[in-house]
Amino acid sequence: MSLFTLEFEKPLKDLHDRIIHARSLNSTSGVNNADLVNSLELQLEREKNNIYSNLTRWQKVEIARHPMRPHSSDYINNICSNWYEIHGDRKFSDDKAIIAGFGYINNIKFAIIAQEKGRNTKEKLKHNFGMSKPEGYRKALRVMKLAEKFNLPILSLIDTPGAYPGIGAEERGQSQAIADNLFTMSTLEVPIISVVIGEGASGGALAIGLADRIICLEYSWFSVISPEGCASILFGDSSFNKEAAEMLKVNSRDLFDMNIADKVINEPVGGAHNDENKVYSDVVEVICVEYKYLSSLTKSKLVAERINKYNNIGIYNNE
Repeated sequence: MSLFTLEFEKPLKDLHDRIIHARSLNSTSGVNNADLVNSLELQLEREKNNIYSNLTRWQKVEIARHPMRPHSSDYINNICSNWYEIHGDRKFSDDKAIIAGFGYINNIKFAIIAQEKGRNTKEKLKHNFGMSKPEGYRKALRVMKLAEKFNLPILSLIDTPGAYPGIGAEERGQSQAIADNLFTMSTLEVPIISVVIGEGASGGALAIGLADRIICLEYSWFSVISPEGCASILFGDSSFNKEAAEMLKVNSRDLFDMNIADKVINEPVGGAHNDENKVYSDVVEVICVEYKYLSSLTKSKLVAERINKYNNIGIYNNE
């Protein structure tokens, strides 16, 4: 699959294809196209810098959904060692939209809770496109309580289009499961670090995202509702998604400016899929730095700072 698959990336794809063609002529026809290839490569770099330095909020949402963007399972495989997965909520079933277990990051043992979308059709169906059900959130809660019992820090990787909206999920207490997680996470006496690696939609993301530190990748987004959902409600037409994204201010820099995100990790030009190893390394570095500080706090101080963080999010006028 081409690196350039989004609509606004079409000029880049055209240049990329021309470079591939020019290189192939070098090897098949014996024609020396080195100058042409160099010229096209410089043009491609200029165009990339121009496009990615002037992205709209909606275009950043599109990058967060890029089909080549690394998923939670990729992060676990590349930043974690001695991974041991936990299955099931011991009440209903094992929701594979949530991956949960234990592993080491730089010799620090973490409880890890991650949302997985799946890459191909078979995987997407297996993981329900990253849309968790009540049993997924209860599995996450089970692992969080184990982490507290054994005094382990918690890492959550957020990447979901939202909680599963089906009738079955509602019948099994979707909203209650999310509320239980929020209540429990607010007072857990171990450090909680959340990293938004892609999409963070609604309570589906917040249910594993109430944390001491919320870290966002540059092209991730986190919001009470998706731009399409907002457009459907406010305008009666989901095609107003671009306008909704601007109104919602969903991107990582917006979240940082509003004191929701604590840190933004810069991505390679074009997104994390352009240099995954660099992104994995940067994520590990930030996690370890934040853990070092959080682990130095007493349990009471840790919880107090977490509650204070959420009490001070947002601006309101009480006149």
